[in-house]
Amino acid sequence: MNLSIVEYPDKRLREKSLRVEKFDLKLHEILDAMYPLMMQTNGIGLAAIQVGIAQEILILNIPDDDGEQPKENLIEIINPVLSNTRGESTYQEGCLSVPSFYEDINRFEFLTLNYQDRDGNTQYLEADGLLSIAIQHEYDHLLGILFIDKLTSSRRRKFEKEYKKMLKENKSPK
Repeated sequence: MNLSIVEYPDKRLREKSLRVEKFDLKLHEILDAMYPLMMQTNGIGLAAIQVGIAQEILILNIPDDDGEQPKENLIEIINPVLSNTRGESTYQEGCLSVPSFYEDINRFEFLTLNYQDRDGNTQYLEADGLLSIAIQHEYDHLLGILFIDKLTSSRRRKFEKEYKKMLKENKSPK
């Protein structure tokens, strides 16, 4: 399966993802194709909608203390449900679908996540720090929300201006 990253302003990024009903070979193929793409593009998370698949699928691989992302740290999350959100944290986020832009975004510091793994088994996870932030960022993708949607109006105008300039110059933004 050959996947590529869908980039802003592609309308597919605004689609609401659908619940996964079948935990079959096709799902496994999607997950198996998402992982190398995420790693090749230096990501720590990837939602299926970012590769044009509108299903509640996301993967995460948070770097360890040495900055490494061993495959055994990969978390595959299907049909996530967030709960028990609390606290506040600000983190400079980027997104594979909005390349070269980074902005400080406010998120919950702590959360509880219920989800299913690739085989449909129910899983439970408590998260804080970068893991919590990454979960929320990828979860937003499932709802058709991008991190730039969370910017203040003045910061959003600045982003749009820089993005239009980048398109005009037909190169990556600074």
